[in-house]
Amino acid sequence: MQLTVLGYWGGYPTKNEGTSSYLLESDNFHLLIDAGSASLIALEKHLDPLELDALFLTHYHADHIADVGVLQYTRQLKRLNNNETRAPILPIYGHREDLDNFKRLTLERVARGVSYSEDEVLTIGPFQLTFMKTLHPVPCYATRIVEVNTGKVLVFTADSGYLPQFIPFSQDADVLLADANLFEGMDNHRAHMTSVEVARIAREAKVPKLILTHLPQQGDLDLLKAQSINESPETEVILAEKDLVVYI
Repeated sequence: MQLTVLGYWGGYPTKNEGTSSYLLESDNFHLLIDAGSASLIALEKHLDPLELDALFLTHYHADHIADVGVLQYTRQLKRLNNNETRAPILPIYGHREDLDNFKRLTLERVARGVSYSEDEVLTIGPFQLTFMKTLHPVPCYATRIVEVNTGKVLVFTADSGYLPQFIPFSQDADVLLADANLFEGMDNHRAHMTSVEVARIAREAKVPKLILTHLPQQGDLDLLKAQSINESPETEVILAEKDLVVYI
């Protein structure tokens, strides 16, 4: 499977780059994971938004859902191949613990909200997803994504403070895409993780590749990366950046 970073800043966009959004592709199936600000413009460089097969949302903070509405409008107003054919109805997966936001995922003839819960196994195209509730001010879910045909595994922490449960949840994954919004010394935050905490998860879960995302706008990102490497020197550590493509 192929992972493309569309946006990676935490909280707000800056420097012509957006907030959390990732395109995951396999067997010509296109899954968008979160749709933060500026994600739709970033997506167009890689894929016509009408060709998306599904959207999965980890939670309803604005930096993860800011472009959901304009994605819906795009699929409502734009036509396939410049004719009068509408794109198929887009399934948008979200939890129901915030019903007001969940209801907004459905737009008649355009998109349909589909609920998921922590205790279920969800199949979306070629992917199988399981979930773990994170430590965050609103309900938020990390997801473990298995490419069924190959058994390859991507774990996305979404937004979370450190939880020891991340270690078994991430065990033997191929790639860990992790919220590293904080520098060393800011440990045990109740919303986000530090560079050291996510590297510890990768090391103890035996994950060979760690992608640092949901990055801070202030501070030296090379230092953030160096702190992760120092904690887990055997792990390949990558800073997320716009248009980064990783093959899993």
